[in-house]
Amino acid sequence: QVQLVESGGGLVQAGGSLRLSCAASGRSFSSISMGWFRQAPGKEREFVAHHRWIGDRTYTADYANSVKARFTISRDNAKKTLYLQMNSLKPEDTAAYYCAASTKTYSPVRADEYDYWGQGIQVTVSS
Repeated sequence: QVQLVESGGGLVQAGGSLRLSCAASGRSFSSISMGWFRQAPGKEREFVAHHRWIGDRTYTADYANSVKARFTISRDNAKKTLYLQMNSLKPEDTAAYYCAASTKTYSPVRADEYDYWGQGIQVTVSS
């Protein structure tokens, strides 16, 4: 079992930055694939980024095209925390953001490939 709790959301003006955190508890955090998703009202939950362990303390990351070069996913294994640094925010980034964990050994990008979810946290970007 993995429990996930997000924090760091809020209201920010366009062009600003926010850092989301996701505190994890339960099974080994350092080797589990982690991801961020978001869901805007009336829209499906969409992939934002994932961070996967590929061995020897090495990770790989990937991003949705809409956030590439603006968002950075990272983790601190000592703190069992996943982060999403969001820069140059746009009004279209407004959504509830969810942290998720997957037991898959490949790079999961679909919501149904993730096994554990946080409760979500709101990010609102004003124009």
